[in-house]
This record gives sequence, structure tokens and C-alpha cells, in this order.
Amino acid sequence: MIAVTVALLVLHFLTQENSSSNDNDDPLPTQKPTNGVSGGYLLGAGRADCTGPVAEIPLMGYANPDQVGGGLLTRLYSRAFIMAEPNSSKRVVFVSIDIGMVSQRLRLEVLKKLKSKYGELYRQDNVILSGTHTHSGPGGYFQYTLFWFTSKGLIKPSLDAIVKGIVKSIDIAHQNLKRGRLFINRGTVENSQINRSPYSYLQNPAYEKSRYSSNTDKEMVILKMVDENGHDLGLISWFAVHPVSMNNTNRLVNSDNVGYASLLFEQEKNKGMLTGEGSFVAAFASSNLGDVSPNTKGPFCVNTGESCDNPQSTCPVGGVPMCMAMGPGTDMFDSTRIIGQNIYSKAKELYANASQEITGPLSSAHQWVNMSDVQVELNATHTVKTCKPALGYSFAAGTIDGVGAFNFTQGSVEGDPFWDQIRDQLLGQPSNETKACHEPKPVLFSTGEMTWPHPWHPDIVDVQIATIGSLAIVAVPGEFTTMSGRRLREAVKSEFDSHGTAGMDVVIAGLCNVYTHYITTYEEYQVQRYEAASTIYGPHTLSAYLQLYRGLARAIATNTVQDLPSGPEPPFFNITNFTLVPAVTSDRTPVNKKFGDVLQEVRQHYRVVRHLAHSLVFTQTEHNFLTVETYVNGSGKWQVVRNDASWDTRFYWTKGSLGRSNATIEWHIPNDTEPGIYRIRYFGHSKKTGTTLMPINPFEGVSSTFEITSL
Repeated sequence: MIAVTVALLVLHFLTQENSSSNDNDDPLPTQKPTNGVSGGYLLGAGRADCTGPVAEIPLMGYANPDQVGGGLLTRLYSRAFIMAEPNSSKRVVFVSIDIGMVSQRLRLEVLKKLKSKYGELYRQDNVILSGTHTHSGPGGYFQYTLFWFTSKGLIKPSLDAIVKGIVKSIDIAHQNLKRGRLFINRGTVENSQINRSPYSYLQNPAYEKSRYSSNTDKEMVILKMVDENGHDLGLISWFAVHPVSMNNTNRLVNSDNVGYASLLFEQEKNKGMLTGEGSFVAAFASSNLGDVSPNTKGPFCVNTGESCDNPQSTCPVGGVPMCMAMGPGTDMFDSTRIIGQNIYSKAKELYANASQEITGPLSSAHQWVNMSDVQVELNATHTVKTCKPALGYSFAAGTIDGVGAFNFTQGSVEGDPFWDQIRDQLLGQPSNETKACHEPKPVLFSTGEMTWPHPWHPDIVDVQIATIGSLAIVAVPGEFTTMSGRRLREAVKSEFDSHGTAGMDVVIAGLCNVYTHYITTYEEYQVQRYEAASTIYGPHTLSAYLQLYRGLARAIATNTVQDLPSGPEPPFFNITNFTLVPAVTSDRTPVNKKFGDVLQEVRQHYRVVRHLAHSLVFTQTEHNFLTVETYVNGSGKWQVVRNDASWDTRFYWTKGSLGRSNATIEWHIPNDTEPGIYRIRYFGHSKKTGTTLMPINPFEGVSSTFEITSL
């Protein structure tokens, strides 16, 4: 939910900057496929850091302007996988990124850099960029105005870090290409999700609901990659669950439950390596997660403890803000661990038992579509169309995973004269055409009619399918609900079947290429809960996508992709580093202190009998990372055993006053930690005062040694 006060007031302060940036990275040579391979494909996997700033940047996901980064729990990664035909230039690239969603600006910049490095090898049709949908990553990488409000503009350090990480992960995968084989498997994941809008789901036809045993998709599909000798290369898992185990009070940058599953799988396969290191890459990608929550205890009134599982998700006392869903753990960290562990465990089982090999040619189809004006043929006699983008009243109510503000409630099918008047005075009144097109949605923000200083929402949207033998990856530009995703998979599979390509496995990859919020079924749209109010192209959005993706599947099945019109190209607005985030100021130390000094020491001794934590407080800088090190007897050297990407380390940053920032490092000592002598090191940078250029100087701090023993 975009905080209404911000959406109505911050607009007055927006201005436009015109500048451009250029990346001078040297291009890598293109590796040509080799002939005569024993495996089915050339395969490559790569992982690269895309974390970006971890302090003072708004986090992207809950759209809460007060949720600003204040440290680091786990690093964010881009994980890239390349599948190539050995005897041709045909390739498919799938990239899963630990971010909220892929923005159009992000994709356009990545494609531009790939073209400068590889020419026409990696293009808009064969490169899929998919966000995991963590709600705990930095924002600021969008070019459309609506997303500037809670992200405080377009923030170049955030955008650049993600672009660089994506491109680097593809570079690594490209360099690692080798002969290999692919296997697919599927299985059911239990105790890891609920439908957060069950009342909406119930609106779907009874005959359709009767075909499914659950109101969420519990099936996980995994793709196993091995080289020609059977050595592990990588994993892609698709499973529908929102990465919102970390709630909207969290301020530590992290990859949430699916990211934790990735770390567990990679640590299992990259024995002896630190987190984020090693050649095996495991991506837990998003799917049709629109109405799927990991908060399995369901919604309860936090003030009374009673259930608030009702159509409006509201409480008798306190209303909507009191209705929150809780995860299975004792706190959000524990819930993240539990859900991540569940997902990892099923993926590990499926990976070990994967025996169905994927073979066959590669193909990809892509179009740009003006989603604000798609004519949809529902049947031989009835044609409808999509609408200019608009958000409804229930959008401002938020969800049981992250509530909104004021008196907005889910399920609103009528507007409010008070908010309508404020909107009309500050932003303009929605046209009658837009209001009629979106019925029964009461329009709160007519974003498709708002263009200052730039359009508020995209009109031009990517639709894309990539096929790897019998596997079809349907890349969707938003969050499909459970039933919407089921209909899309069926439509694509049916289209392949009817054109001689039977037996296709169809997976949905969510949050791809450009973000367009949610996609509900027509029936779900009628009751206007959050997901429906956020279906920005109107009640026939899903029908339009079904028509478009059928067309892509048909083109692939009939080998007529070359005849598809590419469609209108999306705009690239000339905006760089336009932000309301305060500039970084110079750093100062307390009297008689220097950067890196320890302000609060560790204890000298810890006994591992349960999950313990100890912390250090350092003077702080803007860039930071840490290591936990153990003393190696006999060698006289210190060995790094943890870094700032590790799940059990936490880095907290506080700004302080007069430029005297502090960093607190915690290590939550696992039960299986080896007894020994340890220390914690902190690495940072400071900006020197008293000079115009304010040069950045590195420094480090180190704790006293401490001993860990076991019973």
C-alpha cells in the first residue's frame, strides 16, 4: 500500500533531473557452442552480489516510507542460468534476483549492457529477469512516478548495484558454460503457505474450485542442472509463496524465506565455502504468489487475539490496522527460517530424485504490448478491452501481511467523498471513461491519466515465453493469484497441445521484466480486495494475458516466432539519481575515539547450549561488512568462518547525531559451532571532514578474542 499521505503531498516537491550514465566495463568474448556433446545442452550458472546500499534507503515491498534500511541480515544475489544448444546460437537465460520485482528501467539497462558485451546473443526475447519478491531489499530503481513516493525517487546507487549484479551473474554463467543435462521434478510443499484472500478465491466458479484440493498451489517444480559427468551445477525452483516472513517493522536488508532456502542449498552443495561463494547456484524463484502468504497462523487481531479472517480483514476494536497474519515462528526471524527450511527440504528431496530428463530445442518469444488498450475476444460474439492503469480504494488498505493506514478497508466497492475530494484537488479527477472501465473498482488513483513529471504507471508491458525442450517458462509482469496462474498454465499448455507439442511442463515465473502489480480472475475482481484493487488494467486483465500468452505459445509451437510483431517499445526516461534521500554527510568520531574503535566488547567466554548471540558496537561508516574468524592452532593464523552474507550474522546501523554513527554486529552462534578462539572484524569507510572532495578512507575494527566451548 502506497501511504496515502505521501502519495498526496510529496508530489509537490518533485523535480526532474536530466543526465545520463555510462558503464565502461570491458565486454567479454562470446563463447561459441561446441559440437558433438554427449549432454543435451551447454549449461552455465552464475551468482553475483546485487545488495546495494543497506542504510537510509527505503525498502521496497510494503510501500511504507518509514521502513528504511538500517543494516544487513543477508546479502542479495542475482542468480543466472544459461541454457544453450550445442550446435547453434539459440540460448535461454533465466535470472532470479533477490529484489522486490524487476522494473522496466532495470531491464532496459541490463539489456543495453548485454548488447554492448554480447551483440545479439542475449536479447529481450531470450533473457528472463525475475524478482524473488523479497520485501526487504533496497528500492529506488523505478522510472515510473508512482514508485518514487515510498522509494524517495530513483536512487542511482541502488539501481546501479542491481544492474551490475545481474550483468555480472550472466557474465559468470556465460564463462562457465559446459556440456550438461537438465532434469525436472515436482512435488508438494506442506505447511508453508495460506491464501490471504480466501473470500476472493471463493468467488471463482464451483466447478473450477472442485478440481483443486487447496486454495493455493502447493506444487514445487525444480530444474536440476548437472554437467556431462553428473556433477552438480545448479537448481531453479519455482514455488508460489510471498517472501514476507520478515514483516514491515524489519529494517535489515535480506532475501527473506526463499533467499534463506537458496543459502541453505548452496551451503549444502558448496562444502567448505563461505556464504555467497562456490560454483553451485540455487535459485528459489517466484511464481503465481499474488494471494499466497507464508504467515501460516493466519490473521488475528493483535490487540485481542481473535480471528479477523473476514472479507474486510478488520477487527472489532482498532479496525484494519489491528488485523495481521503471523508466521509459524516465535518472531519474524524464526518464521523466515522455518518457511525457508521447509522450501529447501522439499527442493533437496526433489533434486536428489530428479530423473525425468529435459531434451529438445530451445525457443523464445517476446512482445511488447500496450496493456492499456488490448482488445480481448472472450468468445465469437463478445469483445472487451483493458483499461488505462488505475488503483482502487482497497489498494490503500494493504493486506494481512502488511496493513495500510487511515480508514481504508479491503473489499471496498464504493469510494469515499473525503478522499475523493483531496485526490481531485491535488492530483485531478479520474475520467468517466476510466471509472466506467474499471467497475466495480472505485478508483483512488487514476495513474494512467497522471503524467507529471513522468507517467505514473507503465502502458507498455513485456509478455514472454521461453521453452527448453518440454519445459515452458511463462514470464509474467506481476503477481498472478492462485487461480489466475492456474488458468494461465492451462491456456499455454492447451495451446501447445493443440498445435502438435503435447506434454509440455508449464511453469510461471513471477515478477518478470516490468512490474504491473496484481492480476486476479474476473470473479475475484468483483469483490475488490487488495489484489483486485491492484489489478491496474481493469477486470479483463487476465483475459488479455491469456490471449497474449496463447499467441506466444502458438508461435513457438508452429515455428512462426519470426512473424510476431515486436510491438511498441517502452520508453526510457532520461532520469538519473533523482532522489529525496538525504545526501551522505561527513563522519565524525567521539572525543578520544577513532573509526573502528570498539564501543561495547564481547564477553570472553560463550558456551553453546542453545542459540546464543553476542554483539559489538563500532563507530560506523557508509559501506560496511564483517567477518567472524577462528584462530587455527598450529598455524598462528585466523580463518574466516562467517561473513555478512551469513544467516546467523546481523549488522545494525544507526545514524546517531553529529555524524557519529554506530554499527552493531551480532553473531547468533549456531549449536554446531566448533569450540575454539574467535574474534569479529569490521571493515568500513569514512568520509573525511574539512575538505571539498571529502575523500573516502577505509578502516577496520576488531573485537577482543573470545572462547566458545560446548558441554
